[in-house]
Amino acid sequence: MADPNGFLKVRERELPRRRPVPVRILDNREVYTRRVEDSPALVRQAGRCMDCGVPFCHNGCPLGNLIPEWNELTRREDFAGAIERLHATNNFPEWTGRLCPAPCETACVLGINQPAVTIKHIEQSIADNAWDLNLVEPQIPERLTGSLVAVIGSGPAGLAAAQQLTRAGHTVAVYEKDDRIGGLLTYGIPDFKMEKGQVDRRIEQMEQEGTRFRPGVDVGGTGENALTGQDLLERYDAVVLAMGSTVPRELPVPGRELAGIHPAMDFLVQHNRVVAGQEVPDQILATGKDVVIIGGGDTGSDCLGTSLRQGARSVTQIDINPLPGTERPADQPWPTYPKVYRVSTSHEEGGERVYSTSTVEFLSDGSAGEGRVTHLRLENVDRSSGRAVPIEGTERVVPAQLVLLALGFTGVPRTGLVEQLGLDLDERGRVTRDETFATSVPGVFVAGDAGRGQSLIVWAIAEGRSAASAVDAFLRGDTDLPAPILPSTVSVSA
Repeated sequence: MADPNGFLKVRERELPRRRPVPVRILDNREVYTRRVEDSPALVRQAGRCMDCGVPFCHNGCPLGNLIPEWNELTRREDFAGAIERLHATNNFPEWTGRLCPAPCETACVLGINQPAVTIKHIEQSIADNAWDLNLVEPQIPERLTGSLVAVIGSGPAGLAAAQQLTRAGHTVAVYEKDDRIGGLLTYGIPDFKMEKGQVDRRIEQMEQEGTRFRPGVDVGGTGENALTGQDLLERYDAVVLAMGSTVPRELPVPGRELAGIHPAMDFLVQHNRVVAGQEVPDQILATGKDVVIIGGGDTGSDCLGTSLRQGARSVTQIDINPLPGTERPADQPWPTYPKVYRVSTSHEEGGERVYSTSTVEFLSDGSAGEGRVTHLRLENVDRSSGRAVPIEGTERVVPAQLVLLALGFTGVPRTGLVEQLGLDLDERGRVTRDETFATSVPGVFVAGDAGRGQSLIVWAIAEGRSAASAVDAFLRGDTDLPAPILPSTVSVSA
């Protein structure tokens, strides 16, 4: 069991060192460092876990990670045991350890009156140590079932589903429209948050297990290298749709037609391609420009860090919501994930964050070229009623030669594969499904953002694992695969 006095001996949180801001904004390598001397700190932090009788950290984690168990194994420096317990619920812990906002930590019992256990860092360290110690090996199925499964999309949901189904003995092909596997992990997440070697070695592991990857295939398209919905139904015994929620939310205000206004993901994908050594003609660049990012979430933060690395003159991130407080609001008590003021590593690096502000109009004075945006007209808003009510006399104009829209997504494309398969969508543009992740088309299942809507990486992996369990039961009549999400938590209106 855990050290009963651990949380009394070590009261402070210790996190890995971050590279100095003036150094890290000159490259695209990960912000956090890993050093041999950090290992004792890791053991100390793992020892703070109280091994609660009712571990509420489980309540905060959609994957149902066995957090107290691998904390205790880490405290004892049993890294082989720790990665075994971690892999029991999470296919890709080094990804979640880097990218998840850690709702498990806000549900930590110790966090009621002390700083919470550094669960996220411990998780990442267990996985990184496992790779260093050659403890991550392919799990090749003993026999094949003869069933063929297609997974459409190679983000975390698709890859989790594919790995689980491959290990169950099915022959799985993963289709990806881009030229590299990984979905947003590869082209959406900046390298300074997660370097792409973290994705590549998991893909290699999955290939050794038997998963087949088909990058550069436009499923639902009409081009030369396309695959239609009918092709999928004819070739495969089951299909898992994990193509994400990819339709960007628009901002229909005057001047939207001006050049220099782009969806955030277009900007991030192009930058990631360049970091990967590819040539991108007419790349969207922040260099020497006043950049305004509309949207206060993680994607906006990624745009901020990327703009600084490209040498922007100034960067401003606009949030229509009011400035959150630093303490839990009364209506968001423990163990919920509260809306509080958070500072990402990108926010540490520079730029300005503006709250309670709405965009009124995009403007052009011609100084950046004919028909290109040069300024934004903004105004303060009052959100106390739930709606954004303009505050009279607060309008002002700010410079902006590049505007990035980081406003989230509105579901899957209505044409292409959705139309070809005849899938039903809900009012938010998500593929509808029942309690077994099955769509309105027999043999077709959906997991991740395509069915749930835009969400966290832990939800994507959890849904991929649960959908794999449902597909396995569909193909064989029963399943031994774990399903971390209970059917009652999945609905078309979730």
